[in-house]
Amino acid sequence: MISNPIGELAALLTAVCWTYNSIAFSRAGRRVGSVTVNHVRLWIALTALLPIHLISHGTILASNLGWKATAWLALSGIVGYAAGDAFLFEAFVLIGARLSMLLMLLVPIFGSILAWIFLGEHLRAIEITAILIAVSGIAMVIASTRSSDVAPRRRFRLGILLGMGGALGQAGGLLLSKLGMMAGASPIAANQVRVIAAVAVLTPVFLLRGRLGTDIGKMRDRRALADITSGAMVGPVLGVILSLVAIRNAHIGVASTLMSLSPVLLLPISRYLFREQISWSAVAGTVVALSGAAILFF
Repeated sequence: MISNPIGELAALLTAVCWTYNSIAFSRAGRRVGSVTVNHVRLWIALTALLPIHLISHGTILASNLGWKATAWLALSGIVGYAAGDAFLFEAFVLIGARLSMLLMLLVPIFGSILAWIFLGEHLRAIEITAILIAVSGIAMVIASTRSSDVAPRRRFRLGILLGMGGALGQAGGLLLSKLGMMAGASPIAANQVRVIAAVAVLTPVFLLRGRLGTDIGKMRDRRALADITSGAMVGPVLGVILSLVAIRNAHIGVASTLMSLSPVLLLPISRYLFREQISWSAVAGTVVALSGAAILFF
């Protein structure tokens, strides 16, 4: 396939979407809590995805999928959106958007390992090398970041663990999504089913815990509501659509690498907007981690 500049531009815009998404949800999480953010943004994303599916498929709901595709995609939504993002959003609150998104570079690594275990996709020597490079880069950043710069030591360690849990959840969600799309679902339909499943699982939990009214009440915080709304539209909605355009019009390796630029884009933002102290070793570690992740796609 000949790479199309439209695809490469879409991939870059996707990275910008993920960057803004992480900042918006990080700010909102500090104001109203990460659980509230995860809950409310799913309802907003679902509200947007209904007309998108209507325009692209002619029906408001993805109701013509087989049971196998629906089951895989529903499980994907629970693992990725409900569980994985819950971990990630709490990591945003504890250690900030930059470190959290850096840990998201573990997604292709975890994904490769899970695909090896469950799909029989064997890792080549270059892929194992890429994993070691990426992990080394992430370790460089974590080692060069003093916990006092972002959070107390205990919160810092918990944030790192939650970020890794978020990456594992995202990787598992992607694997399950792949199985669902292999069973006949389109990417847009797949995304809608995933969001519906996450909402269906989380809403009863919030009702039983008495959080539904609490979360709605927290939306009186207009700044938090604005961040959650914009983050939901830019991330799960626009970001996903752009990523599909990128993969359709450019080489997957090129598109995936460009979409992984969020940690690099977050370096100057974290430095000048959030006043984080970022060392040169942290910058170097980010580049090393990104390089390792990029090698996985070639």
